[in-house]
Amino acid sequence: MSVLVTTFRQCTALRAPHVLRSQGNFRQSVRMSSSSKITFGDKLPGHYVNKDTSAKSAVVVVQEWWGIVPEVIRQAEYISKELKVPVLVPDLYKGSVGVEAEEAKHMMDNLDFPQAAKEINQAAEHLRNDGAEKVGVVGFCMGGALAFLSAQGGSFDAVVGFYGAPPGEARQVDKIKAPCQGHSGSEDSFKGFADPATMKEFLDSIKGAKTEFYEYKGEGHGFMNADEKDIQDKMRTAELPKGSKEAQELAWKRTFQFLKANLA
Repeated sequence: MSVLVTTFRQCTALRAPHVLRSQGNFRQSVRMSSSSKITFGDKLPGHYVNKDTSAKSAVVVVQEWWGIVPEVIRQAEYISKELKVPVLVPDLYKGSVGVEAEEAKHMMDNLDFPQAAKEINQAAEHLRNDGAEKVGVVGFCMGGALAFLSAQGGSFDAVVGFYGAPPGEARQVDKIKAPCQGHSGSEDSFKGFADPATMKEFLDSIKGAKTEFYEYKGEGHGFMNADEKDIQDKMRTAELPKGSKEAQELAWKRTFQFLKANLA
């Protein structure tokens, strides 16, 4: 899996400005979250949003390389609110959070990606044991690639990946049977991992399931990140232009329509 790890390194190496948020801001946002911490599967940690709902479908949200930071929880809560379903976020770093670029890179480099995919599938199993009849998965960047990688395990009924595709060495696309949706900005500079051509090529290679791909003109990598001033002013770089509200709203609309159609 060395190619997989190398690709993620190339993707995330340019994203250091994102971690300039303080640990205090992280902790404050997490305390304000309505999610609850749980263990599932093989005593794996995770964050459960809206766990008491009686919905017959559910969603797994997969983290980026930073770990379970407030942005991930906000995305999970937004999905839960819009779809009225429980959402489980597996903590692939087991409680660690990257608040500096080198720290986040170290944790990602030491992540066992095949094992992470298994844990994501265990999250789906936990949701089914809690009553969900259908389960979807949504991931961003590293999480997007892991969402597609996890789909090879056969546990999901719908897969949404933002700007991240597994490299060729990791792909077993014949095992993917769930409908897949991909998103990427036309200006995404992470070639071979998240750019539109790479995303489309990956999705087109899936023959056993329906796929769809959306390219967002003028948008760069990470365009779905929250538009909070304390975050955006510090994370903007030439490689990470600020995402437009219009693109974010359109991408969410497409995501929700796709999940509703396939998880009903």
